[in-house]
Amino acid sequence: MSSTLLEVTRASHEEVERLERLVVKDLQTEPASNKDRLFQNHRVRNMIDTIISTTEKLVEIYEDKDSARKDEIAALGGQTATGTNVFSAFYDRLKEIREYHRRHPAARVVDANEEFDYLLKEEHAIEFSGEEAFGRHLDLHELYCQYINSKFGEHIEYSAYLDVFSQLHKISRKMKMTSQYREYMENLLEYLIYFFQRTEPLQDLDRIFSKVVADFEEQWAKGTVEGWENEGQENGHVLAQLTVIDLDYYSTVEELMEVGPEKLKEALAALGLKSGGTVQQRAERLLLTKDTPLEKLDRKHFAKGSRGAEQNGVAAAPHEVNNLKEIALMEAKIKKLCDLLYETIERTKQNVEKKQALTYEEMEAEREEEETQVDTESDDDEQQIYNPLKLPMGWDGKPIPYWLYKLHGLGQEFKCEICGNYSYWGRRAFERHFKEWRHQHGMRCLGIPNTKNFNEITSIEEAKDLWKKIQERQGVNKWRPDLEEEYEDREGNIYNKKTYTDLQRQGLI
Repeated sequence: MSSTLLEVTRASHEEVERLERLVVKDLQTEPASNKDRLFQNHRVRNMIDTIISTTEKLVEIYEDKDSARKDEIAALGGQTATGTNVFSAFYDRLKEIREYHRRHPAARVVDANEEFDYLLKEEHAIEFSGEEAFGRHLDLHELYCQYINSKFGEHIEYSAYLDVFSQLHKISRKMKMTSQYREYMENLLEYLIYFFQRTEPLQDLDRIFSKVVADFEEQWAKGTVEGWENEGQENGHVLAQLTVIDLDYYSTVEELMEVGPEKLKEALAALGLKSGGTVQQRAERLLLTKDTPLEKLDRKHFAKGSRGAEQNGVAAAPHEVNNLKEIALMEAKIKKLCDLLYETIERTKQNVEKKQALTYEEMEAEREEEETQVDTESDDDEQQIYNPLKLPMGWDGKPIPYWLYKLHGLGQEFKCEICGNYSYWGRRAFERHFKEWRHQHGMRCLGIPNTKNFNEITSIEEAKDLWKKIQERQGVNKWRPDLEEEYEDREGNIYNKKTYTDLQRQGLI
């Protein structure tokens, strides 16, 4: 029964306390897998959102802008317009309670100590693509296609794109002024925010971005933003920067045409003028500004939207500054998100490198194995396993026998420098790794074929030395047609191919 404001207030406080206890109880449980961790974080996030919304309602009630709470408290004390009558107020409330229970005879009695355990078992629907593998990897394929098909991008592989997509300061400032780059920035920032909210729901992204914006504003005012140095100087006026043509040195259209179409286009765009047409038309349009102020120039020479309500052609410069500042701010936010998602980006790189060395059947088998492992982890987590020697786990999730551990030498560590100093435990695992994806990728990076000649070699220097010797040996035994192919003239003399062709050119045979 919540027909009064005081009852609503009491029920809201009770709900907030109950949700706080549930949050503590849920966070005390250690998740068994990444999937369980995501479910737990989203459950806690939803409960926190409910607490916030309920608290906002309580604040509105306590502010009592319409004096409804004050009037209700006065009514409880029997204060009416005619005077104070405590007994009348008491019997009126008693009558209201009886009437409520008469209309709802099956109403459930709420236990204050009741815990809503069903909330701790909820599994919220979280949308992830197959490539994202439930939040373990990034899926940047659409952005990669947009990058390589743009003017500011490069034709590189997806694995190389994962290394450079966060290095936005290396892109030239001229390319950053295009609408294509702005669209790419918006799409990249939108995806990273969406991915971060799905994988880290307990993080306060607004607070993180507010700090990024504060630092960015300070650096922009000083002109020290990475990739945008000195951009914020001179009150943000970019007109002088973009206009690289001094018209005092030019008196005719022919002289101005020698500057080139691109520079003419940049100068016209900086002034808000139309930048299309032939080189001669651009030069004529730009030369008009030498003796005629922009305010008196005919409207037909200006591009659409470049002249605002003030009818001033230079109004495009502040607008251009704001556009550049927005792009620079997006870059700062993307850089911060990449720092927060550093481990995920590294896992994505390793996953892509691993897939390059696997067949489709091997990738499908590995995916099924990961799904099975996630399901079995949560079932076996409740059983505490006694393993003082820290023996490796078998296929059944239990430690292998100690005699088997000693038989296969699993306590012996083998490190491979080609695999990035990765450790392999046991002779069998060490011998098997020469055919696995990690070693194959390392050999491919060195430019050396992974053949039987390089088995048991784990040092990069030794692999390079052996490859050099193999190449020299192949060079000695290689068939050389210029020296070893034989030719015979009419007199029966035998020559090699080089000597025969030289004598034939000289007309001696």
